Amino acid sequence: MNKTLIALTLGVGLLACTPQQNFQEAYDSINEEGLKARIETLASDEFLGRMPFTEGETKTINYLKEEFQKLGLKPGNGDSYFQEVPLVELTATVDTQMKITGGNAKINLNYWDDFVALTRRVTDSVRIENSEIIFVGYGTIAPEYDWNDYEGLDVKGKTVMVLINDPGFGSEDKSFFKGNEMTYYGRWTYKYEEAARQGAAGIIIVHETEHASYPFEVVQGGWSGANLYLENPDNNMSRCIIEGWISEESADRMFTNMGMDDYDFYPEAKSREFKSFPMNQQLSVGLKNKIKRSKSNNVVARYEGSERPEETIVYSAHWDHFGVGNPVDGDSIYNGAVDNGTGVAAIIQVAEAFTKLNQPTKRSVVFMAVTAEEQGLLGSAHYSVNPIYEPAKTVANLNVDAIRPIGRVNDFSIVGYGQSELDDYAKRAVEKQGRYITPDPHPESGGFFRSDHFNFASIGIPALYGKGATDSEANGKAWGEEQYKKYTSENYHKPSDEYSEDFNAEGVRLDAQVLFDIGYTLANESTFPKWKEGSEFKAIREQQ
Repeated sequence: MNKTLIALTLGVGLLACTPQQNFQEAYDSINEEGLKARIETLASDEFLGRMPFTEGETKTINYLKEEFQKLGLKPGNGDSYFQEVPLVELTATVDTQMKITGGNAKINLNYWDDFVALTRRVTDSVRIENSEIIFVGYGTIAPEYDWNDYEGLDVKGKTVMVLINDPGFGSEDKSFFKGNEMTYYGRWTYKYEEAARQGAAGIIIVHETEHASYPFEVVQGGWSGANLYLENPDNNMSRCIIEGWISEESADRMFTNMGMDDYDFYPEAKSREFKSFPMNQQLSVGLKNKIKRSKSNNVVARYEGSERPEETIVYSAHWDHFGVGNPVDGDSIYNGAVDNGTGVAAIIQVAEAFTKLNQPTKRSVVFMAVTAEEQGLLGSAHYSVNPIYEPAKTVANLNVDAIRPIGRVNDFSIVGYGQSELDDYAKRAVEKQGRYITPDPHPESGGFFRSDHFNFASIGIPALYGKGATDSEANGKAWGEEQYKKYTSENYHKPSDEYSEDFNAEGVRLDAQVLFDIGYTLANESTFPKWKEGSEFKAIREQQ
């Protein structure tokens, strides 16, 4: 072959694979078979429910490290694929009854059926005895809404009883706590934090399924057994002595016990005329802790950029679930196939797609499987305080959590829609698939505060959390909504969240492709997406 022909042949070869063609090949490499295989592995009984501090963690993080190594990705934390997360594990043995005295009669609430309780205080045992109970409505202080449920109260040493969600729940008035969209004031985490700031000895949250967006069984599973917390210099002694939940029926009994048989506390507590009041009853309960200190791990891998490697796009998905716990129908392994085997499988597939590009992107891309999300977003919270990559040079966070494997759905729902310009990137990528963007169809559930993107947003990094919603192409919206409710009531945080050959991973594939498309675009740009006007995170970014 002469030199001219060789040159022509090489030229044709180069032209045959344009950047767009190469992108498309990488995009198309994200496939359902690979996703299902990884979900099946992560959700197998061998991984023991992927609980931090257990053999399940060891198996999970080593599996993830090996997967990233096989793809040729570099360690994401210096020369390590791991970022240690110091945690303390508290396993509580709670009194069998919470005793309520005062009022018309004594009430004994039974552990598990009527209440659950724990403490974040790292100590062998805690107890509150005859602590005066104050009903504090939604337990919220929100100056921007001119709202203060604690106004004029001294709750030091007392126990506050509060409602889950915020006063805007059920309202279409977006100027009043964002209407039906839950604000951070509605989250149980905020309520515990505020009660501690007020000096309360104890706090009990009244559970109601619609307000909480999950049944009482989810509370029972999450507030029992071993619970993990970030190590804290004061051993969390600034927290309330007891943090717990009671059933709505138990709250009704307590109001009846003070002569308020028909008190409808939800509408009363969201009225601007509402004033918190003592319930003329006292609460006694205690528990003993088994304490274990150890380190869990975030798993971090890096795809190196060619021109601006210090600028980074971070994909995140939590690898953990609830391990081996209380059996349900004879099954004690909480496998977490949907939550979050789907998300971890998706970021591995996206990582693999990046490695198939024939030339690297201009910016670096990091893949982070974080720990202890189910315990309160702890792995990402640790990262937000100890970031490996400079937040000011972190372009965006793309988070993946619990994609339901119900086939193609036409709507891609963004939790926290309207927060940042990442919405526009998602819209472009989704419309290429013939799908459309919607805001979160269940804003009352407070999803923006319930996954790891929140901790990236809290340090100013624009964060996107989106996934297919309910508009099933094959079966319609009503069926899709029914599947959402079925998963939430029957499988969410339960042993029944298992892998099945019936998983239809087409929707998982489409969502993973959307996230690859967004990340690829961001990794080849020079601009940084911004928070939109009105976002509470905009000022944090602008100060970096």
